[in-house]
Parts: sequence; C-alpha cells; structure tokens
Amino acid sequence: MHVTYTCKDGNARIRLLGEIDHHAARQISAEIGRIIDTHLPRSCTLDLSGVTFMDSSGIAVLLRAKRRAEEIDGSFSVEGAGPQIKRVMQTTGLARLISIR
Repeated sequence: MHVTYTCKDGNARIRLLGEIDHHAARQISAEIGRIIDTHLPRSCTLDLSGVTFMDSSGIAVLLRAKRRAEEIDGSFSVEGAGPQIKRVMQTTGLARLISIR
C-alpha cells in the first residue's frame, strides 16, 4: 500500500494505492492520522481510485479517518471508489455515513 497526499488552502487530498486489508490497515490509518494532525485541513478527501481491493479492515480505516477529520472540525469525503469498494460501503451502511463523490 502506498499513500500520497497534497495539502493546499486547507484542503487535504490523500491518495491510496494498492490493497486495504488487515495487513495494511494499521499503517494506512497511522499515515492518514499523521497527515491530518500535521496539516489540520478544513476538508479531507480520500482518493480511492488506486485501491484494488478493500475488506472489512478498510471500513475501519475510513471510519477512523472520518472521525479524525471531524475531531478537528473538518469535513471528510471519499472519491474514486471502484465498484467493489462502493459495494462494500453500501452493503455495510458506510455509504450513509461518508460522502462518496
């Protein structure tokens, strides 16, 4: 799993590449948390267009990222989710909690 990001004008865009599974979830969550804590963005967008697989560990990653963004009074959204990831988010109800663009 590879994490890249840009922060500009209070907006953070975090791009994930690879698989979000139980092996990578802790590292991904820590990296997203570090980015949010360092830059304190007003809005945080998680770009999942490079994610090839996500299991239930990915749900926890997304919920932690959302919670951390909201703790600093920021907004949180997801974009670029492929069909498999959208299906996971819709089946689990996550799509009702997180804005998907």
